[in-house]
Amino acid sequence: MFLKNSQLVASFKDANEEIQAPLQDLGFVVLDNAQITITGALLGALATENVAVISCDETHHPIALSLTMDGHQVQQERYRYQLDSSLPLKKRLWQQTISSKLVNQGNLLAKLGEHPDPLLKWAKEVSSGDTSNLEARGSRYYWPRVFALHFTDFKRDRFGFPPNNALNYGYAIIRAACARALVGSGLLPALGIHHRNRYNAYCLADDIMEPYRPFVDKAVVELLANGETFDELSKPIKARLLQVLTDDVYFKDYTSPLMLGLSETAVSLYKVYAKETDRIVYPVLQ
Repeated sequence: MFLKNSQLVASFKDANEEIQAPLQDLGFVVLDNAQITITGALLGALATENVAVISCDETHHPIALSLTMDGHQVQQERYRYQLDSSLPLKKRLWQQTISSKLVNQGNLLAKLGEHPDPLLKWAKEVSSGDTSNLEARGSRYYWPRVFALHFTDFKRDRFGFPPNNALNYGYAIIRAACARALVGSGLLPALGIHHRNRYNAYCLADDIMEPYRPFVDKAVVELLANGETFDELSKPIKARLLQVLTDDVYFKDYTSPLMLGLSETAVSLYKVYAKETDRIVYPVLQ
């Protein structure tokens, strides 16, 4: 792949074919084959346009993410707001995040004909910092039920049997999209509100993606209903999981594609740090 006239050009030598795409129309480039080559000029141009570049391993799972280092005009000022945020504020943000996650998990169960009331009840009871760990209680209730039509006792395990592999792939895409939105909003994706790991460059992305995870779960449920087995991640499966980024998500007064919704969430987080508002904005799964 190379840069030509401000466009990404993908050249397929075996097929004697080229595909072009304007950089301004791109949000992500996924490198899903070890034989792909990409020029330095194209990488630089993609970074300038805040296009995330995702690299996959030999099992076709995302393993690396490249983002611009200069995502916002007043980046230093925004870093300062973020760095100066207090621990009580971070705990309140985590409370809001987990409450939104539990609501979306409950709404998905309701769509599937499962009983959502415990999750919706716990969503109202999450304390500052989720000290009672209602997130974990919610997971224990949620996972055996979300795929109940297809599995008798599903367990969410990163290294577990399918469709865990599809969930991993979808979450990796959402995580990359979160990181891109945070950089575009002038925030440090490494500085989380809850997740802390000196080796993790995307702790904040891991935080704010939590309420978005059920949108991936919903896509996997749909694929199962269409007869997919997930023994391997086929092109149609990966295409549907990538399409989650364009699925509609619902905010209080408007509807937005999920990728733009992530930007709304990231901007609202900055506004909390800057003391312009007191709540982070998350979509509701309907």
